[in-house]
Amino acid sequence: MSTLPRFPWALLLSAGGLLFLGLAGIDRGDLLYGGSPLMPKQATLALAALAAGVLTACVPYRSLKPLAGPLYAGTLLLLVVVFAMPTRGGAHRWIPLGVIDFQPSELMKLAFILLLALRLSDSAATRTVRGLLVPAVLTAVPVLLIVREPDLGTSLLFFPVAGAMLIAGGARGRHLAAAVFLGVCLLPALWLAMSAEQRSRVTAVTSQTDGGPAPRGDGYHLHQSKQVLALGGVRGNEFAAPLVADSAAYHLPAARTDFVFCLIGERWGLPGTLGVLLLEGLLCLSVLNTGYRTRDAFGRLICAGVAALLASQAAINTSMTVGLMPITGLTLPLCSYGGSSLVSVGVCLGLVAGVSLRPGYDVADTVFRWERPHARRAA
Repeated sequence: MSTLPRFPWALLLSAGGLLFLGLAGIDRGDLLYGGSPLMPKQATLALAALAAGVLTACVPYRSLKPLAGPLYAGTLLLLVVVFAMPTRGGAHRWIPLGVIDFQPSELMKLAFILLLALRLSDSAATRTVRGLLVPAVLTAVPVLLIVREPDLGTSLLFFPVAGAMLIAGGARGRHLAAAVFLGVCLLPALWLAMSAEQRSRVTAVTSQTDGGPAPRGDGYHLHQSKQVLALGGVRGNEFAAPLVADSAAYHLPAARTDFVFCLIGERWGLPGTLGVLLLEGLLCLSVLNTGYRTRDAFGRLICAGVAALLASQAAINTSMTVGLMPITGLTLPLCSYGGSSLVSVGVCLGLVAGVSLRPGYDVADTVFRWERPHARRAA
């Protein structure tokens, strides 16, 4: 009973609500597009993600410290191995395992957060420029490998995660500002390193037009995503006849994965889309609240990384569906169809729950704060 007040109930409720909306969107896609139904498979994957989260929460999170380095190194190896795997849609992202296909980049998100949290838990290491070199290398190596798969969306997630964890770890503001300035200066080099398809998706945002016939090329996905979302109107089509009878108007590639937000909007209208945004926000706030309440540096940094990961991924996914950002093929946390993404989020949330449930790990109202090394020695 003593653990009940510590349990992050808001995290559980918001995650459950997102799973429900995601299943509703996938079910709508099954109805619109036919073929093999994906909603029952997603329900099974949701149970697997729940089991993974519960198991992770039961493991004392500080016992994962010795595993952070080997997990990061092993996942880097898998990111190299994936280039020897067959392509799917012109990309090397998955390792086929028979029953399921494993996406190493999803595991790298978790490994990156754990290793960076371990590194930054010695807060004095973040107060110098030299101390920021190791986090910079830890970030750059997986980003370069993932962007070559190509998977631009996943590679972009590492930057806000690293930034949030550096801020939580006590990095100096001027050092972070210098890092941001350097990153902006390197944008032309990133543009040249991007494939022609990735660059065309960026230009599709600047050249988009509303109404009229669907354009060809990369602009087609963006045109259709906005159209399917608009077809839901304010109230959605759950209890009303579709606005148009032409099935081609509802055609949307990767609808149940990358564009499930559009299916939720088409089915439930404005309440559905606002519900997704509010629940994603509540989920991130619950993670941040857990990090705020812990005095353990490692646990607090894990929460900062998970919150940044979920927030940035949800922001990028929902923004790309309405034309505010390029289409990157990034899933919507807990809503999109996919086993690797769903289980990865489940493990991340299990880590956060583990931070909140550890009564012997100083979870209290006093937050972890950086102190100067000489102050700690004097104490």
